[in-house]
Amino acid sequence: MFELDHRLEQDCLQVGDFPLCRLLLMNDAQYPWFILVPRREGISEVFQLHDTDQQALWQEAASLAEKLKDTFSADKMNIATLGNMVPQLHMHVIVRRKEDAAWPAPVWGKHAPRPYQAAEILAVREKLRLTLTQDFVFFEDQA
Repeated sequence: MFELDHRLEQDCLQVGDFPLCRLLLMNDAQYPWFILVPRREGISEVFQLHDTDQQALWQEAASLAEKLKDTFSADKMNIATLGNMVPQLHMHVIVRRKEDAAWPAPVWGKHAPRPYQAAEILAVREKLRLTLTQDFVFFEDQA
């Protein structure tokens, strides 16, 4: 049975589900920073997924990145799977802008996170509702 790693659960807001992945929003309002987590038990590496799940993960990540780039006016999209601190397979999809707090450095550890305010979460969710229209199920609003 799929369970979200406690560190992801602690650091993120759960947005909803694609056919394969749970979509999370990192609770750091300095960046539109999303995380895809395949809903498969005991997976820490991409190569541990079946071929069809590997393809689905990449399709969901690429589609999400394309939509986020337009929705959040990105200068660059960062997509990465690291997992050094959280072993559960997860893929970061981060909107980067030249004026963001860490540009051009990586977002990890550059600045202390600034948690979202309730109104900011609602604004992000509304933007997502306009663009994630197919094959996505939103969870109840978290604010």
